[in-house]
Amino acid sequence: MLNHLTSSWSSVLSAEFEKSYFKELISNVENEYNSKICYPPKKLIFEAFNRCSFDDLKVVIIGQDPYHGNGEANGLCFSVSDDVKIPPSLRNIFKEINSDLNSDFHPTSGNLNFWASQGILLLNSTLSVRENLAGSHQKLGWETFTDAVIKKISDDKKNIIFLLWGNFAIKKGNKIDVSNHFILKSGHPSPLSANQGKWFGNKHFSKTNLYLKSINKELISWFNLQ
Repeated sequence: MLNHLTSSWSSVLSAEFEKSYFKELISNVENEYNSKICYPPKKLIFEAFNRCSFDDLKVVIIGQDPYHGNGEANGLCFSVSDDVKIPPSLRNIFKEINSDLNSDFHPTSGNLNFWASQGILLLNSTLSVRENLAGSHQKLGWETFTDAVIKKISDDKKNIIFLLWGNFAIKKGNKIDVSNHFILKSGHPSPLSANQGKWFGNKHFSKTNLYLKSINKELISWFNLQ
């Protein structure tokens, strides 16, 4: 399974791969894929890392589970494969971008590979899931691994922007050294949270670019997903 992970992250995380919990995790995930229908496709489990190298990393967005419907998950949090209907949370993300940036762009695809290519790590806490069974691969060990990833980024990098949306992501962000990084928090973009006034108006997208500008890094183009 790790043969699908690029060398950029393989070297950074090599010590983690040798730990007993991780070896057990991979064994359990292999068994799940061999006996159940699971998502994303096995070759895309580490796609968030492959699409955003450690050296180019500028922004981290933390999600929870991959989508568990057929053909939806593509290894990036909040992102779906091409030709899949844009999920409600992602629609709310696009609405906030339009409002924040005074734009009127309406993507026809929810594939966020274009974000990843600009240095955004779209990291789910759990990297796999059984079909139609949300949370089914929690407690296998993925959370321990992704906590280690976040801590590694926090320890080895500086001036990374962390976008923490919802209580789950905020708690996950406890591993981040706030003195070395820029952290933005808000409610989750899901309809329930957004309709309670916890998402819209957070202006995380313009704030991200303002911070990038302040440290002389290239800004993120939030639209242009085609």
